[in-house]
Amino acid sequence: MRQGNKIIQVFEHELLQVGEQFQQKHLKAFSKLNALHNDMYFDLRYNGIKFKNFVGVIQVDGLTVEILPKIDAAETNEVLWQSVLIEMLKTTRKLKVQKVGNVNVSRQNIHLLDIYFEWFLNELELLIHNGLIKQYYKQTMNVKALKGKLEFAGHLRKNLIHKECFYTTHQIYDKDHLIHRILSKALYIIEDFTKGTYLYSRCKSVRLDFPEVKEIKVDKTTFSRVKKGRKTAPYATALEIARLIILNYAPNISAGDEKMLALLFDMNSLWEEYVLAKLKQEASSLENVEVYGQQSREFWQGITIRPDIVVKKDDEYFVIDTKWKNIQNFNPSTQDLRQMYVYNDYWKSVQAMLLYPSTESRAPEFKPFVGEKHYCAVGLLNIIEDGKLKGDLGKEIMDWYV
Repeated sequence: MRQGNKIIQVFEHELLQVGEQFQQKHLKAFSKLNALHNDMYFDLRYNGIKFKNFVGVIQVDGLTVEILPKIDAAETNEVLWQSVLIEMLKTTRKLKVQKVGNVNVSRQNIHLLDIYFEWFLNELELLIHNGLIKQYYKQTMNVKALKGKLEFAGHLRKNLIHKECFYTTHQIYDKDHLIHRILSKALYIIEDFTKGTYLYSRCKSVRLDFPEVKEIKVDKTTFSRVKKGRKTAPYATALEIARLIILNYAPNISAGDEKMLALLFDMNSLWEEYVLAKLKQEASSLENVEVYGQQSREFWQGITIRPDIVVKKDDEYFVIDTKWKNIQNFNPSTQDLRQMYVYNDYWKSVQAMLLYPSTESRAPEFKPFVGEKHYCAVGLLNIIEDGKLKGDLGKEIMDWYV
């Protein structure tokens, strides 16, 4: 665990207790956030919290807590595992940045929120530079000249005295539309969370170049109302970041005026998506090899089963289930083995593998299920090489199969 400059870095499954920086008000805010999400992020302990398998970053009342992944109980290298997390997020397209931070800022003081905020500001600056679009939208209000549709009931109610006005619904064509209102909402949140940092002045600068728009309440349904098309395509990335920031923003979650922003990712899902992305990348250079993720088949009465990854070479299938944990004694659970047996049976797979991260690779030894002609094995994959996340994981895994 590392603390400093109002940034605390911890590892998943680690205990964080109340102290000089992590205070009772932070603990209260964290516990309320956890309760809102059915206690899935961490377990409450006496005067502290114990993190689960979620990694990412939480900021509340000026304190940033960054939760990093690990595969070893004795892990202490925060810089390494922060870079591993960032690379996984980039590869799985949850983070699309080429460089991190600013030349005037110490690398150790950059955290995930800074990276997402900077990414969003980059996107907004690009949109402003290329020209912000105008859109039609309907507006109902009093106007001096009759245009659009006269709202008769509203007109009678509002204009008994003001005979010169008309209460109408009419179309407006300008930059004050839904997309810009969403982006403005995200910009205000970032501005609020970056006070006192190198990004605050940049936020103010972007704000000056951004059109004044009506403030709206944004939730999940707001994003579903955004109309997609050729003109709005350049906004896709900015809207995705805005969605992530706005929907994970929890104002006034604690007793005082503190505001919280939490970007958290299930490490099991992230590991699965990362392995899938690297295998697809490797398969693109091979003949007659295809890689699938999220492939489901009906199991019983509408219930489906889904292995994490299916590899097809020619007419043969191979199944992979990823597990983000340090396997003890190299023995998988009986439940996991039963699951792999079913996957083999339903996909007519030749070999199934349970894939775990490790500090040392160990190729799978495929052994048959008793009385069957299909096999299962445990694969240990070293994911660190030369002080960073290994880049050719897909090739190493594929070599075990094909």
